[in-house]
Amino acid sequence: MSQPVKSAAADTASGRRAAAQRHRVRQDLASAAMRLFATQGYEATTVDEIAASAGVARRTFFRHFRSKEEAIFPDHDDTLVRVQAVLDSADPHEHPLDTVCRGITEVLRMYAAVPEVSVERYRLTREVPTLREREIASVARYERLFTRYLLGHFDENAHHDGDDDPLLAEVAASAVVAAHNHVLRRWLRADGKGDVEAQLDHAFDVIKSTFGTGIGAGRIPSRAGNGGTPAVSRQGDVVVAVARTDASPAQILRSIEEALRKA
Repeated sequence: MSQPVKSAAADTASGRRAAAQRHRVRQDLASAAMRLFATQGYEATTVDEIAASAGVARRTFFRHFRSKEEAIFPDHDDTLVRVQAVLDSADPHEHPLDTVCRGITEVLRMYAAVPEVSVERYRLTREVPTLREREIASVARYERLFTRYLLGHFDENAHHDGDDDPLLAEVAASAVVAAHNHVLRRWLRADGKGDVEAQLDHAFDVIKSTFGTGIGAGRIPSRAGNGGTPAVSRQGDVVVAVARTDASPAQILRSIEEALRKA
């Protein structure tokens, strides 16, 4: 019975070593690409030169990156996986906007892990339109992920005329990404100095105060009805509404108005 356990442990250790090796090669290629782009220019640099500078073969380069512009963004794919894990493992009672803010903090930490590299990459993306477009495309992946997550916390049956939740979900996701980008750019322009996470937390407070009360808490069964929708009942001439504390005033008023129309 002990042999399978040993085998599993060996497989786990082997997997960790492979992941570490992959990470090391990607970082070496990224460093080589940034160095060559900075010294001889993006257009003048070839994939062969990047691979040679990193001490690997051309085919190894293409096992990790599809093009030379991808090479200076080695961590986005792994970070996207970590962000997805944050969303997937969130407590069902956590406000979805809080979860999204925790998710994009993982992106910020990717940049903050090696400030000097992030500052140099920022300089390159400002000078080379192709690199800037690649960065924009990478950021858009996070925004789509957050939008899907927020939209997933509304009852599909509630998507009707006059319901602003889907609109708020998309706008809030865009706002979170925009706040991250604003704070990150300011930090990079300051040469990566300062407490960037504290700056991002402040930006989140602004967003939450603006959107937090307007976004439902998801499909959590409660006394307030399915998915957090306020439960309204009529008792004679009195209308009683029971709602979650994070239900928006608009949600509560709509439910009361519907109950009065049905009376």
